[in-house]
Amino acid sequence: MYKFLKITLGFVLFMFFNCKSAKTISSGDANYNLPTKQLIKENAKQAAVFNTLQSRLKITFTQKGKTQSHTVNFRAKKDEAIWINATFSVIRALVTPEKVSFYNKLDNTYFDGDYKYLSDLLGTTLDFNKVQNLLLGETLYAMNSGDYKASVDEGTYIVQPKNQRDLFEIFFLLNPSNFKVKSQQISQPREFRHLQIDYLSYQDVEKQIIPELIKVIAIEAAEETIVELEMKNVSLNEDLRFPFKIPSGFKEIQL
Repeated sequence: MYKFLKITLGFVLFMFFNCKSAKTISSGDANYNLPTKQLIKENAKQAAVFNTLQSRLKITFTQKGKTQSHTVNFRAKKDEAIWINATFSVIRALVTPEKVSFYNKLDNTYFDGDYKYLSDLLGTTLDFNKVQNLLLGETLYAMNSGDYKASVDEGTYIVQPKNQRDLFEIFFLLNPSNFKVKSQQISQPREFRHLQIDYLSYQDVEKQIIPELIKVIAIEAAEETIVELEMKNVSLNEDLRFPFKIPSGFKEIQL
């Protein structure tokens, strides 16, 4: 479970950064009458469009009744890089489409590798786009209207594959007012695993809809890990740097 905890943090840790006020998105008029094809189109229209993003990211981590909170600098370049830096550069991470890298000055260790471990852990291919989508409030898997069906339950659209697999179940919950993702849930019933990402609120930043509060719940057997993310002072399209160099003498982590 320790490794699962670290990777869940990895999902969360490799992401977000600094500057500008934003307005929390409030619910508008609900529309429950869209066919699946139109619903998926409306969701796609809401995807945030930007080149770079910067924010302060507060991470609250809870497991076995113990909670820790940290605030870090987060930067991202759309489709290219995700960068995170803790105070005094004690921990720094860089995620690209090619690999995941981070180092920790507290114990002089580093990791520099691919997404294979994350993919094996969740039982599905994980890549840069899925990590990016998780943080931006987009579905981890592309919704194709020919393969998905939609229904309404308790005031929320539920979108799921027409044919769910026995070993792997996917559910996307969409807001009927703005068609953004309210929650995405991936289950592996036979493995007693469940990953749930809830988007508790969104914010309007320069006319782009960006997550404000995200709650990640990872369950394996009887153990539950909760990671809450709060994105503050978000700014878009600034000229950003993504410095990263593993210090000499650090010991490589073998996952």
